[in-house]
Amino acid sequence: MKASELRTKTVAELQDELLSLVKALFGMRMQLATQQLSNHSQLSKVRRDIARVKTVMKEKGAQR
Repeated sequence: MKASELRTKTVAELQDELLSLVKALFGMRMQLATQQLSNHSQLSKVRRDIARVKTVMKEKGAQR
């Protein structure tokens, strides 16, 4: 996900995106703990996406 794509979204859409990413990260962490996660690089990708969403939200002045 690119930051330019996120900047076109509204604050409500960004909050929904952040919520879905946090849930995905939680699921991946559970899979990692139970040795079921096959692609470990997805964890860092999701973390970076969460940081991007939070950055764009802060730019728009919508701190959570």
